[in-house]
Amino acid sequence: MSQQKDLDDLIKDIYSVIEKLSDNENIIIPEDLIEDFGERIKSALVHWCTPKKQSKGLRMSNLGRPARQLWYEANRKEEGTKLKASTHIKFLYGHLLEELILLLVKLSGHTVTEEQKEVEVDGIKGHIDCKINGEVVDIKTSSNFGFKKFKEGTLYNDDPFGYMHQLSAYEEAEGTEEGGFLAINKETGELAFFRPGYLTKPNIKDRIDNLKIEISSDSPPERCYKPVAEGKKGNLKLATGCVYCAFKKECWSDANNGRGLRAFRYANGARYLTRVASIPNVPEILI
Repeated sequence: MSQQKDLDDLIKDIYSVIEKLSDNENIIIPEDLIEDFGERIKSALVHWCTPKKQSKGLRMSNLGRPARQLWYEANRKEEGTKLKASTHIKFLYGHLLEELILLLVKLSGHTVTEEQKEVEVDGIKGHIDCKINGEVVDIKTSSNFGFKKFKEGTLYNDDPFGYMHQLSAYEEAEGTEEGGFLAINKETGELAFFRPGYLTKPNIKDRIDNLKIEISSDSPPERCYKPVAEGKKGNLKLATGCVYCAFKKECWSDANNGRGLRAFRYANGARYLTRVASIPNVPEILI
């Protein structure tokens, strides 16, 4: 019986397989893995093509989001901002990349089990991506900026999407403190494995208890983030954590002396201003 591989060697083992191409060697992929990969890609495409009604309750994937955002999701009848076509495309290649990563893990000789297993903690449900060598692993596709947090192990210092809470919930459901993130940099193809330390992880049961109280309140909790300075002319803009929120327009309806948020189109995307002391020299856009 072959000895189980060490999860800390995962990235090295994956690279070792791929580097065969640079040495003019073939990568041998068993026929059953090829067929399984094809079926998974087909399933991912079908899933992506089907509109999904957004759940308004708590789930493991949103436990780390700000309480005010979750309150709006749970209590507002109207939906937030509709997703752009480009965002749907990002979701698609995110799903496809996850399947590719799992294929590479299997080719590297590590054991993948319990893919998309449904788990539950205090009535809150979710699906783990998988276990690798028996440990809970959450797969993330990241921008260059986000990837650095996995590579350098600094995610707990800046986690606007609540990934640490998500992983902690999966671990709690599986009765373990052993888990980690397998991340890919979408811009460079680089991989990283990050296993957070126990002391950096949130107490997920306390988090669930507090969120249940906050989202059942008649009024929303306090704002998630304070606006930050935009340049040196007195303008204030939304913090990064607010920019991607579907409820930013309603949440900041009192911005700019009651006029609401104002958005301006810069070369690197829209910036949302809560206070306009000086009109930016770029086009203003409707939101």
